[in-house]
Amino acid sequence: MSSARTPQVVVHRDEALLAAAVAARLVTCLVDAQAARGTASVVLTGGGVGIASLASLAACPARDAIDWSRLDVWWGDERFLPGGHPDRNETQARAALLDAVDVDPARVHPMGATDSPDGPDPEGAASRYADELATAAGSERGGTTGGEGSSAVPAFDVLLLGMGPEGHVASLFPESPALHDTRTVVAVHGSPKPPPTRLSLTLPAICSARQVWLIVSGDDKAHAVRLAMGEAGPLQVPAAGARGTVRTLALLDRAAASDLPPDLARIASP
Repeated sequence: MSSARTPQVVVHRDEALLAAAVAARLVTCLVDAQAARGTASVVLTGGGVGIASLASLAACPARDAIDWSRLDVWWGDERFLPGGHPDRNETQARAALLDAVDVDPARVHPMGATDSPDGPDPEGAASRYADELATAAGSERGGTTGGEGSSAVPAFDVLLLGMGPEGHVASLFPESPALHDTRTVVAVHGSPKPPPTRLSLTLPAICSARQVWLIVSGDDKAHAVRLAMGEAGPLQVPAAGARGTVRTLALLDRAAASDLPPDLARIASP
């Protein structure tokens, strides 16, 4: 496996320090991207430590180094619920961070909701999000790309992922049909975690990101972390297939890293 796709493992003492470290890394990553290209893009995740990281960023004095008006915000997955529902990743991200910074509303790209004007059709919502990604990818390349079934996505600067105790990322669960899908966005039905219907980027879309960060806390994730960092395949452990084109980071707290071989992890906080 190439060095870019081999995860670099960094371990922090606890979840609070992990969230603060993710926030600090995000500032550096996004400022560097804006300095290099004028704009930056981030794909957000939900979950406890994912939202805690956004809250840490909101509280970080260095957050204002980011030009929020030149940032595109996307999501890796979403619970297919009404807009504003407290369980939606978008709702939680807005409360934790986005409502506190000067993002350009036109550059915030939430996934569809059940009460959208087009109706409660998850397949249609997935297709529309895929088209939105393709249009952004075309603009990034100096043209336009779109249409049903498009496989183009922007080269996201950083894509954040949580991970479940069984190794799922976004809403891609072990042995899920979505793991075989070559489209960029899919509707997920029968999710083992409620609600049963979700929208999710697929692994090909996830792996288009320059950097993929797996942000994981808790000892209930330790076994899955070991598998994801080892020889497991993405059908059994979807996190094992989430890799960036330039860099892949596994940002863990001690509990999540507790099953890793001692030589695999770099300790970042005493």
